[in-house]
Amino acid sequence: MTNIAKIANDLKNLLEYRQMMGLKEIPISKNSRQMKPDVPKSEISNLAEIRAELGDCTRCKLHEQRNNLVFGDGNPDADLMFVGEGPGFDEDKQGIPFVGRAGQLLTKIIEAMKLKRQDVYIANVVKCRPPGNRNPEPDEMDTCFPFLEKQIAAIRPKAIICLGKFAAQTLLKTATPISRLRGKMGEYNGIPVMPTYHPAFLLRNPDAKKQVWEDVQQVMKILNK
Repeated sequence: MTNIAKIANDLKNLLEYRQMMGLKEIPISKNSRQMKPDVPKSEISNLAEIRAELGDCTRCKLHEQRNNLVFGDGNPDADLMFVGEGPGFDEDKQGIPFVGRAGQLLTKIIEAMKLKRQDVYIANVVKCRPPGNRNPEPDEMDTCFPFLEKQIAAIRPKAIICLGKFAAQTLLKTATPISRLRGKMGEYNGIPVMPTYHPAFLLRNPDAKKQVWEDVQQVMKILNK
């Protein structure tokens, strides 16, 4: 793709994303919301710009079988952000994160926190569905992670809940199992990070819901300060 064609394609993606978000103008500068001191100014970018940069991504092999790229969903000014590992079957079909059975359970968890889904922001480490819902591979996560970093920098939430092993290990840069990570508050660029079990795990192991609720309550205390 030539530079001119790439610019045109990125602009097209930007305009389509802003239209989907109900925005009619392209902002010249970021709003005046105070930046966290430990988030480099160069990393701050509008979500629509990040989506346009991602474009019709072919950076890794996951694009080969996807139906839809799943960028993220929710409030771009959210205090709480959820990060999962990657899209599943339903997400790949709809282009929206966490809309299948696991997503329905996540929505119930959000509502139990006295929030609505549209109050939070939801994203994944990888933006395309791994074939057969297999685990995302290291090269795929490495390729996609810079876009998640930019999403977090743009939103600047007060707290992040990592759903499952891959989200927690990626953000916290650790190989520690999720069973040992969950319930222990970590940190990413000065933002509190709570690792907990993925909703899909809860569907298979409903007894673990109590542990997840305990983890969520810690996050609620941060949000209510």
